[in-house]
Amino acid sequence: MKRFVFLLMVCLPMLALPVRAEPIKWVDFDVSYESMKYALEQDIATFDQEKHISWIDILALAACRTGGKCGLSSVRQATQDLKQDKSPEELLGDLYKYYNYYHQAYSAALGGLVGSYAIEKNGQWEAAYGLKAFSPIGAGYGYRHCDDFGVGRSFGFQRKHLGNDLMGSLGTPIVAVEGGVVEALGWNRYGGWRVGIRSFDGKRYYYYAHLQKDTPFAPGLAEGDMVQAGDLIGFMGRSGYSDTENVNNIETVHLHFGMELIFDESQKECNSEIWIDVYQIVRLLSSHRSSLQKGSDGWVRMYPYQDLDLEDFQPKIT
Repeated sequence: MKRFVFLLMVCLPMLALPVRAEPIKWVDFDVSYESMKYALEQDIATFDQEKHISWIDILALAACRTGGKCGLSSVRQATQDLKQDKSPEELLGDLYKYYNYYHQAYSAALGGLVGSYAIEKNGQWEAAYGLKAFSPIGAGYGYRHCDDFGVGRSFGFQRKHLGNDLMGSLGTPIVAVEGGVVEALGWNRYGGWRVGIRSFDGKRYYYYAHLQKDTPFAPGLAEGDMVQAGDLIGFMGRSGYSDTENVNNIETVHLHFGMELIFDESQKECNSEIWIDVYQIVRLLSSHRSSLQKGSDGWVRMYPYQDLDLEDFQPKIT
């Protein structure tokens, strides 16, 4: 009897502990530019209204109904439905069981791209809400790209292309899409000179590869540095495919841009990493470019920027 009581005293508290949900292991991001753009516009339009409709909520609702395809018509319908006084659970019925997955997945992929920010113009900070992430290509520089995610690669071993190649001119300024911490900087036999930046919320790892030979990085950039969205981080090149540093073995000048989603630290640098197709995201970001200017003292941003969703910055807003 004493043994039974002892086991009961030990086991009951354990049963009361919350069960840790398994992290998401795969995300098939299949949301079109048109659907993201429409959802973003609705998010911005309702920001100051009593019922702010998040683009993540819109896309998650549409995804539950379409198996993740999120066609524009389904996104429009989801927007209209969310404007009613009903919860996603009421709107979806049995399909609600998928809502948490899609909401987590889209929050991880898109969560840092929209929010409040401020730009300094003529010595005054001006606040805004909207797309706060930037195209990886600096303003005024052309590029071309196509949806090449998953295309075969053979250097080193047979594998799939886990990013989007943006073809441009040698030395084109490359900027941080989102603010974060520089986790990797240096040579990689596949990516050549590359920069890896982890978003401040830890959910996104941005990979910028094949940077320019000899002068690949923004002056002074180092591992551990914090960068703002739109900050200069390097210059487009064609380095890589070599065990020897500073070698141009890539035929075409381009930026390899990739995004890895991290739901648990065990997913970082392993055989089950979650890389998503960023082609449509790059299309969305093309409307928001960071303006940089090279002067006698080096490169500077024409419009200094701060992310207002970060608690450690409180500029004087006009």
